[in-house]
Amino acid sequence: MLQIKNLNKSYGSNKALTDIDLHVPKGVIFGLLGPNGAGKTTLIRIINQIIEGDTGEILIDKEVLNPTHISKIGYLPEERGLYKKMKVWDQLMYFARLKGLSHSEAKSKINFWLEKLEISSWKEKKIEDLSKGMAQKVQFISTIIHEPPLLILDEPFSGFDPVNAELIKNEILELKEKGTTVILSTHRMESVELLCDQVAMINRSKKILDGTIREVKKSFRPEVYKISLRELKQLLPREWIAKEDDGNYNFTLPLSGKTPNEFLSELMQYGEVSQFQEVVPSMEEIFIHQVKATQHG
Repeated sequence: MLQIKNLNKSYGSNKALTDIDLHVPKGVIFGLLGPNGAGKTTLIRIINQIIEGDTGEILIDKEVLNPTHISKIGYLPEERGLYKKMKVWDQLMYFARLKGLSHSEAKSKINFWLEKLEISSWKEKKIEDLSKGMAQKVQFISTIIHEPPLLILDEPFSGFDPVNAELIKNEILELKEKGTTVILSTHRMESVELLCDQVAMINRSKKILDGTIREVKKSFRPEVYKISLRELKQLLPREWIAKEDDGNYNFTLPLSGKTPNEFLSELMQYGEVSQFQEVVPSMEEIFIHQVKATQHG
């Protein structure tokens, strides 16, 4: 759906993006990660044609990025952009018409989404009279009202309580099921774990990580296992530092060249194995590790 080749952008002597290459397949949720100031917002603005890159190429659906693509993109910015004095209905009608929907088509879609997100009773309220969460729902509807094939969501869960965050999460998954490609920019790593098929991480203007969630986690596996033993038959080797917890001995150690089955077989000589689990880093741990590594690199 989206291909970025050797994209560069500078502001004076400050490099915002350096040789960025990205490939976002159709119908996936693609996590765009990175700390504040990494270059994510610059990249999103270039895709949305708010600003231009200095060099490089962007293709949407195999076509070079051009003004006609604006209608194919839905963009939910982190800095929300609703008109506070406008009523909810008028606001949504304005955005729907701006995105090319006829009046009757816009009316039908607005009613559908107001009901789906449980805010029909608020359609005559001004935006300034809504809670932050309610306003976020209106902003979300305005982003997806024209059913764009490419959706860019910048911190979409900001301002939502857990119940409404779950509601929006399910809507995003439903859009993906219908074939929408979603680029999700967020600092909430639990959302990345739950939603994303692929991720890319940018730090200090450069891409430092790219791949499916499975590939990324596999590449950071320490080959360490958490093991619990009970009813010891003999003393554990001294180099195995274990913590006793109500008769269970819990310890974490590398395989040291052995396969998991070989190591498990050896452990069974010492007692009953009640837990044998690989320690897999979370996306949050990988995120922190990579950011620190590039800061010191």
